[in-house]
Amino acid sequence: MSEEAKGVKTDETMTFWDHLDELRAVIIRILVITAVAAAVAFCLKDDLFAIVLAPRTSEFITYRLMGVEPFSIHLMNTGLTEQFMIHLRTAFYAGVLVASPYIIYMLFSFVAPALYDNERKYATLLCVSAYLMFMLGTALNYLLIFPLTLKFLGTYQVSPDVANMLTLQSYVDTLLMMNLVMGIVFELPVVSWLLGRMGLINAKMMRSVRRHAIVAILIVAAIITPTTDAFTLFLVALPIWLLYEVSIVILK
Repeated sequence: MSEEAKGVKTDETMTFWDHLDELRAVIIRILVITAVAAAVAFCLKDDLFAIVLAPRTSEFITYRLMGVEPFSIHLMNTGLTEQFMIHLRTAFYAGVLVASPYIIYMLFSFVAPALYDNERKYATLLCVSAYLMFMLGTALNYLLIFPLTLKFLGTYQVSPDVANMLTLQSYVDTLLMMNLVMGIVFELPVVSWLLGRMGLINAKMMRSVRRHAIVAILIVAAIITPTTDAFTLFLVALPIWLLYEVSIVILK
């Protein structure tokens, strides 16, 4: 007996309002799971901020591996509600990060029935690749780029008479912003593959503009890490350039 005969609605028989109801159910599930993950992160305040604030001292793993001299950056709070609001915002970010596999799965499950088998195959590959690359960019920023940027800017002084007084809000905002930027930058191979499938770019085209791309990469790296340290700039530009080269290989 067919699904229609059993009274079960298939993707072909569902109306616009049926799809809208299904989308609403998906969004509700996503919001509930994200809220639960954020609430757990909020309750685990000590563990959460032990991770967030770890790069501010020389005990952080990156500094120890590089043999950085002992230092500690003191953070201060200047507003009555700032610490609580930062706690909420950071917990929400952590909740979204933890719940992101479920969010992607639910959104893909909603869209997948409308795709052909070959489209579903490519869509699965696209979603998994985009997620992994974003997480890789976030991890690289937290372990390498942000600590080096913080070390330089947080300890830089024009004169010994001028002490740095960094706020907690400035620290957290910079960390979250750089995580987002590096996550997006690491989507370069995925975007290149997608544009290549659409016939908008190809490997020959990307090779022909390689010199211009290197200049653009250096500019982006300088924006991400506004330091005068050539070594830090190199550490940021190198993975972006490698992503560009990987994109060329993928487009072949």
